[in-house]
Amino acid sequence: MDTPPAVSWLEKLIPAVWYGSLTVFVAIAAALSILLYITHADSRKRVLSTLLIALIGLLVVNVSPPTESGQWVRQAAVIVLGLAMIRLWAMLLFRLLLPVLRIHPPRILEEILVVLGYIAWGLVLLRLAGLDLSHIVTTSAVITAVLAFAMQDTLGNILAGLSLQIDNSVEIGDWIKSGDLVGRVVEINWRATSVETRNWETVVVPNSVLMKNHFSILGKRRGNPQQWRRWVWFNINWDTLPTQIIGVVEKSLREAQLPGVAATPAPNCILMGFENGYTRYAVRYWLTDLAADDYTDSIVRTHIDAALRRHNLRMASPYYNVLTIKENEKYIEARMKRHLEERVLALRKVELLSSLNDEEMVVLADQLKFTPFVTGDIIMHQGAVAHWLYIMLSGEVEVWVELPDSGRKLVDVLKSGSFFGEMGLMTGESRTSTVIARSNVECLRLDKDAFQSILVSRKELAETISAILAQRLEEQRNRAPDSALDAEGDAPRRAELVDRIRSFFGLNKH
Repeated sequence: MDTPPAVSWLEKLIPAVWYGSLTVFVAIAAALSILLYITHADSRKRVLSTLLIALIGLLVVNVSPPTESGQWVRQAAVIVLGLAMIRLWAMLLFRLLLPVLRIHPPRILEEILVVLGYIAWGLVLLRLAGLDLSHIVTTSAVITAVLAFAMQDTLGNILAGLSLQIDNSVEIGDWIKSGDLVGRVVEINWRATSVETRNWETVVVPNSVLMKNHFSILGKRRGNPQQWRRWVWFNINWDTLPTQIIGVVEKSLREAQLPGVAATPAPNCILMGFENGYTRYAVRYWLTDLAADDYTDSIVRTHIDAALRRHNLRMASPYYNVLTIKENEKYIEARMKRHLEERVLALRKVELLSSLNDEEMVVLADQLKFTPFVTGDIIMHQGAVAHWLYIMLSGEVEVWVELPDSGRKLVDVLKSGSFFGEMGLMTGESRTSTVIARSNVECLRLDKDAFQSILVSRKELAETISAILAQRLEEQRNRAPDSALDAEGDAPRRAELVDRIRSFFGLNKH
């Protein structure tokens, strides 16, 4: 009986003396595959299946009987063994050997090499089977054109995937956003990119589609750790000063050390706008675990709510126009009374007004104007004319004086309970210093018009106030001997101050 052609090419490919070498070759690949299996968890499934196919093929090659049917089985086993070894050695080369040399080629090159290896293996088998490959070369132009037309989408995906990995546009583990799709890249192969979403979905995006469309890589900035800025919004009624809200929220979040919230940059709270009946705020923080975005947002909202409640601050309720009823009038009356008492208490701390009686204090308190400033605000300019006095409820301010040499000098730092601007209120003179808010400051402002009626009814107050003003001016001179006050000559005496006060308020006419 003649030997089948299949047997002939098989004997040409693997002479009998080579079977032992083939076994050793597969054994080396198996040993390296075990090492790859141990060190690369993401490759275990593929390594195990490929190695199992190779071992089965090797076993069939060695134990097949020398019959005609056995030779056909051995032929099929050799083909399968060759395909498995191409795939296995490609994995060993790209995932084990090249990384040892600190070479990290794109994973898609492995896929392309495997495909080329399969094609080369097929050509070798065809040539050994007696097929003249020159006919294939002759018709290659037609075949190439037909394949290019039929596989244009596939070729586009291959080239797009190769571009993505060569220029490192996207890497395994990156979080991307493309349209409505947000997820983590888990694989980039020759055809598509696999993205796992937070909803436990795996979306397969063709590489060509990803290349043609705009996409964002979340939480990635060169030279910085992976973190992504998030926004949490909330609304507060207009009644509360924005600087108070911002201070309370930022202090709470920065001290809490929340999981998933980056320490640097620190969380910050900003005023975003004014709506119907409330102010709108946003907390910006940087998320370190991009998979836990909604959960971390919830934690941040919880801490914001708790911090506001600790300071008796409430979230804004929906705003409606309603009719006023008696209960509302009582509430407003009680609130105004409470605020009036707080203002009277602040006035009693002002030495300049210590000689006023209770009734006069209430009259003044009712006309005080709440005036807040934020850090860096210039409250008074030296040389400016303003007829009012400031009483500090909270915060700190710096007092600067301009020097003759065009420089300036810090002469004092005033804190809560202090007052300034008394000369402008009592005599109408220009400011002798510049006052700048060192922190967020809350003040009450007392105007000339509010003080006018009291001085008209009690002219003797001018004497008492002038004595206090003279003492204050002397103290200012001692703190700033080179100030503009000295440049104008001696500080005014008490009698001179009395005349200035009476003239400014028009007391001589009454």
